[in-house]
Amino acid sequence: MIKGSFRSIAGLVLLILLLSTDFLEVEAQPCKPSGKVRGTKSPSGHCNTEDDVCCIEGRLYTVYKCSPPVSSNTKAVLTINSFQKGGDGDGPSKCDNQYHSDDTPVVALSTGWFNHESRCLKNVTITGNGRSVVAMVVDECDSAMGCDSDHDYLPPCPNNFVVASKAVWKALGVPLSQWGDMDIVWADA
Repeated sequence: MIKGSFRSIAGLVLLILLLSTDFLEVEAQPCKPSGKVRGTKSPSGHCNTEDDVCCIEGRLYTVYKCSPPVSSNTKAVLTINSFQKGGDGDGPSKCDNQYHSDDTPVVALSTGWFNHESRCLKNVTITGNGRSVVAMVVDECDSAMGCDSDHDYLPPCPNNFVVASKAVWKALGVPLSQWGDMDIVWADA
């Protein structure tokens, strides 16, 4: 009787270990595309042509509902955006329905990292150019949708973007001539 109970307990423990290992593997798998959206022609004057990034009619753009796994040093690409009224953003920030000065260190995260607004108004630490800065998450860079009027006819965001205000770039000590795209790491603060 004791031998049978021991085998049952050992079998149960082994099953739990195997299931938890499978769960961890699923969590650590890389993010895969979730589909494509087709570029549509924007009505005249409705696309942000400032950076020549409008969707091209008929072109397919990859979309992601996920982002690479978050770690203590998550690799990303830092880009720039103005979160203030009249800036290159498409409206107030999603987290607080407010605009934010270019002098305030704020960021938008790709859809998977934004995680259904769970990081809204929380701080992240961004490290690049040999420096670090703490910035508040105020918006999403939508990597699951794009090329429509809601997204100003812009393509979906890549799934590994941290979009930062000018204040973040200044705090990282990046020369103005190099603002645009930069490899960084970030973590929850």
